Amino acid sequence: MIEILFCLLAGLVIGWSIGANDAANTMGTSVGSKALTVRQAIILICIFGTAGALLQGHHVIKTMGKGIVPLHTLPAKTALMIAVAASFSAGFWVVVACYRKLPISTSHSVVGAVAGAGLAVGAPVKWAGLGKIFMCWILTPFGSATLAILIYFLFRYFIIKVIPDRFSERFLVVLLIASGCYDAYAWGANDVANATGVMIGVLKINPIILAAIGVVAICVGVSTWGYRVMETVGSRITQLLPIMAVAAQIGSAINVNVYTVLGIPVSTSHSIVGAVLGVGLIHHAKLVRLSVMAEIVFSWAITPLIAGAVSFGMIKMVQMVI
Repeated sequence: MIEILFCLLAGLVIGWSIGANDAANTMGTSVGSKALTVRQAIILICIFGTAGALLQGHHVIKTMGKGIVPLHTLPAKTALMIAVAASFSAGFWVVVACYRKLPISTSHSVVGAVAGAGLAVGAPVKWAGLGKIFMCWILTPFGSATLAILIYFLFRYFIIKVIPDRFSERFLVVLLIASGCYDAYAWGANDVANATGVMIGVLKINPIILAAIGVVAICVGVSTWGYRVMETVGSRITQLLPIMAVAAQIGSAINVNVYTVLGIPVSTSHSIVGAVLGVGLIHHAKLVRLSVMAEIVFSWAITPLIAGAVSFGMIKMVQMVI
């Protein structure tokens, strides 16, 4: 019983850190373009993120629990050790990134931590599955940037040709909020697996219940520290006009939603940052702050390595003690 509670606590820790870091991925552009206040954005994120987690979160939860290290086939204590070490290690690195206001990938952090813990105990790591996930990580920002650019041109033509000038600004604000809600839904569906996915290989709990547990922790994270990274995505990468923000949010959401249905844990951070960069380059390349982008990309690259190393080291220290 104590082991189960400890496992749930670890999941809640990573869930909180995910909410704190990834809130920016859904409504950062809305806040940056002044369509919503931070408080309004947080409320909408919690509502629609919860809906996504409960309706579609089970797709990626199964991958996290069984597709990287087959926890369900390992001895109970070994599987529990991997799950707890991976959750705490991934959560630690995400909290560090939140403090630095960096929109890192919680998916990278959790996947790296699970693989590192698996290697530490000599468990079989599914390298083929990891390779597929890695390729999707690379494709994610390019896919969202392409979608965002296409949507940007489409909406710009539609607004200029169809919507009367006196209604265009109001229409854009409504569209911006609606697209942010869709982004929050897609984020909840994909990222809830990062909080509780590893538990499915340890605890015999229905994936939908695990999604509910994870989304509670995520909403607490959004509500307490979510504003920090929201500032980076919303205004530090590039200054966003409402039409740019709409295109970025819709492009990112569609991109993430496709991967969710396929059961692949991708980075919502990669997706929204790629989309913001795409529309920023199209609108005015000089507005993109390359120094901020370089810092973000560097943090993306080192995230799975650091989380994996911390997880590996934690397992080894526990083994030395016992």
